[in-house]
Amino acid sequence: MEQAPAPDGLPPSLRFLKGLVIVLTMTMIVAVITVVWLLVTRLPQAIGSVTPLPPAEISLPQGEVAQAVTFGKGWTAVVTQSNRILIFDAGGTLRQQVEVEIGG
Repeated sequence: MEQAPAPDGLPPSLRFLKGLVIVLTMTMIVAVITVVWLLVTRLPQAIGSVTPLPPAEISLPQGEVAQAVTFGKGWTAVVTQSNRILIFDAGGTLRQQVEVEIGG
């Protein structure tokens, strides 16, 4: 004789699979809630710590073209296409120039 079907109408192997799917679904729901919670609580702190842009008073010497810019506390460095690094203070005054020699 055949076994009587389970009360929910599923064979034992499918009941086990159904349980695994339910556990996976609950895990994914908890994971999504956790990621959203972390974004909501941590993102405002990260945005608040962004370094401000350099002052508009920064003007490069005649003929120089900026290639890259980096920021530090109280200073801004501009790398030019003529292989020079120009260091400006927080007020936009040129403080130092460094010639970069590229070996080939």
